[in-house]
Amino acid sequence: MPKTFPKILISLIVLLMVSGLAAGCSGKEAASAGSNLAPADALPDDVRRAPVSVQQAYRFALANPDVLQQIPCYCGCGAMGHTSNYDCYISGVAPDGKAAFDTHALGCSICVDITQDTMRLIKQGKSLQEVRLYVDQTYSQYGPSNIP
Repeated sequence: MPKTFPKILISLIVLLMVSGLAAGCSGKEAASAGSNLAPADALPDDVRRAPVSVQQAYRFALANPDVLQQIPCYCGCGAMGHTSNYDCYISGVAPDGKAAFDTHALGCSICVDITQDTMRLIKQGKSLQEVRLYVDQTYSQYGPSNIP
């Protein structure tokens, strides 16, 4: 077996453990996600130069993919292949767990507003279903949902 096999196996095990923990966050338990932000130094330079609200949105996306993958965006980014609000921030994750950032949300206030509302509502103890309903009702006037 190649020497990289143990590294890949360890990465897979860690990913599964993190996914399992994240899957346990539902309903009122999701409230802790509202304050869960990735460290600022995990962001690329162009994002660190952005306004604080944009930085917070990127940090939230990085730390809470399980949340934002369930929240739609209504800015029209579905035409770019985005399938959730998460895609406005993160374009992919490498096998080693390193995120590739999408710069779309740097210039889109609708994406950031949706994320900021999601953060606020989760902090208030709202379930993901309640957050999704709020986002749908508030932002559907701007365009179609990007969640198929």
